[in-house]
Amino acid sequence: MNSGERPALRLVPAPAVAPDAEVKAPLLGAVELLPARVRAALLDLSGTVVWQSTTTYPHGTADPAEIDAALAEAVRFPSPPTGVGIAAAGLVDAAAGVIIEVNEVPALHGYPVAEVVTRLAGVPVHVEHLARVQVLGDRWFGPGRGRTTFASVSTGEVLGVGILYDGEVLAPPGGRSGAHMTVAASGLPCTCGARGCWKTVATTSWLRAEAERRGLAGRTVAELAGDPLLDEYAGNIALGLVNIQQLFAPGLFILHGEASEGGEAFRARIEHRLREDSSWATGAEPPRVLVNTGPADDIVLLGGAGLVLSRH
Repeated sequence: MNSGERPALRLVPAPAVAPDAEVKAPLLGAVELLPARVRAALLDLSGTVVWQSTTTYPHGTADPAEIDAALAEAVRFPSPPTGVGIAAAGLVDAAAGVIIEVNEVPALHGYPVAEVVTRLAGVPVHVEHLARVQVLGDRWFGPGRGRTTFASVSTGEVLGVGILYDGEVLAPPGGRSGAHMTVAASGLPCTCGARGCWKTVATTSWLRAEAERRGLAGRTVAELAGDPLLDEYAGNIALGLVNIQQLFAPGLFILHGEASEGGEAFRARIEHRLREDSSWATGAEPPRVLVNTGPADDIVLLGGAGLVLSRH
């Protein structure tokens, strides 16, 4: 079991460099593998994206060769990175470097993504679940810098929570992102086969279906500002955060993705519901909710770079 102790730093002399030699700063590789899309990037040590590539593959494919081809197209790094961090959707075996399952993409069931990218890039490769990679992006480059405990939350089409607890990312073998925690025992059927998962009421698909049912079809989160539907959606997102707060008390939740489109009123509604349902925790600071206002996709690439930094 991890004791929480950090290994001592060992200082060694820097190698001699000729005065006229060109010294290149190391680059960090990042890959995001989602249903129907692959992104790859190179980042410098400040977290700046210096190169990026995106490719697609058929959504719902059952042919692993189509995943192979998409990765080969995306991972054409113009310069070799120090290592590559992969953010993958679904259930991930990080130690084996394998995606165990993604409900929407049969071809990713048992897919050896680390082995494939290692062969393509020729450098060390590390893989983790999307939400746990994202929390590393916040830790190294975002609002989580300097904190030892907080949670990073994906909202929108993809829902998940990554938790940094006492300086360590919680990533037990077989651990999931929280999207399939039960929030309503007799709720809507989920893609995983269960009912009442958090995902069924706190993702864009729920909002889209409810907007259509209420005669608001096509409205975005921003366009729904002030409508009771958006308040309900904020409350649904808070449902899962309350459970996370109860179990781990991260205190700070950093929201990414669709939540940034709802504005301050949407953020405040989520925070109010979270605090209201966590009020029994007397003596603790009230939990806070921050919303990332930067490009929604960048945090995953930053997290991939952070995964490399954390493992090296």
